[in-house]
Amino acid sequence: MKTLLAAAAAAIAFAALTPARAFEPKITVVAAENFYGDVAQQVGGDQVSVTSILSNPDQDPHLFEITPAIVRKIADAQVIVYNGAAYDPWMENVLKVTPKAGRIVIVAADLMRKKAGDNPHLWYDPPTMPAVATAIADALGAADAAHKEEYAARLKAFLASLAPLNEKIATIRDKFADTPVAASEPVFGYMAAALKLKMQEAPFQAAVMNDAEPAASAFARFEDDLKMRKVRVLFYNKQASNNLVQRLVQLAHASEIPVVGVTETCPPGLSYQGWMMDELTATEKGLAGSNS
Repeated sequence: MKTLLAAAAAAIAFAALTPARAFEPKITVVAAENFYGDVAQQVGGDQVSVTSILSNPDQDPHLFEITPAIVRKIADAQVIVYNGAAYDPWMENVLKVTPKAGRIVIVAADLMRKKAGDNPHLWYDPPTMPAVATAIADALGAADAAHKEEYAARLKAFLASLAPLNEKIATIRDKFADTPVAASEPVFGYMAAALKLKMQEAPFQAAVMNDAEPAASAFARFEDDLKMRKVRVLFYNKQASNNLVQRLVQLAHASEIPVVGVTETCPPGLSYQGWMMDELTATEKGLAGSNS
């Protein structure tokens, strides 16, 4: 009887403890962009609650407008992750007016030593996400020492999961280094550099990125390169494609130049790794001559 009572008492005690664990407070993380939020979730696991602000695949990130609800989320967050390099200045502005003791802020541009005026599309630069993930693991470990080893283990798993991407980059680079390509704006610029592709039309890209009207001479040169098939692939931003860019896309199709659409937010249902792999696969096909 004593044995049964002891067993019952132990079962009751365990049952009482189990729900309590389920209600452990989670670390609140706000990421300005959903790919940083995805990495935070992969590293943080069940111990974090992540909100990603820019996540709509149909939205031009450059036209984003802050709302009071978003301000409240940022103000309450324990960990903040954003891009920097003047890509998401609204985040910096909100942080200035919502000080919070103990808040940890991770800025990808600071980690990569980039500043306003540099190409801000840092998530396409292969070294960026390992640096951001490491900073996230450190931040979570500092905020929640009890689970520090779990964050470190998930960081290790995340870094290992990038191996297929690095292998794909190396394969494309070995096959297509020095191949001339063009882009409507420098969204894919860092990845193109990692692939050692020869990116053309830099003045046109810079104008589009800065919301300026490209010079007539730059547009004419771009048209000529497409008509004369001087480039192998045209990259364009599917989330910020104006009439001028659509004209170039149509011209590329007419000239039978493969067109690869890239995005500034991670598509729904994909991890950062899956998103990058899809775009690298499309790039490889385009460079090989497939207009899919």
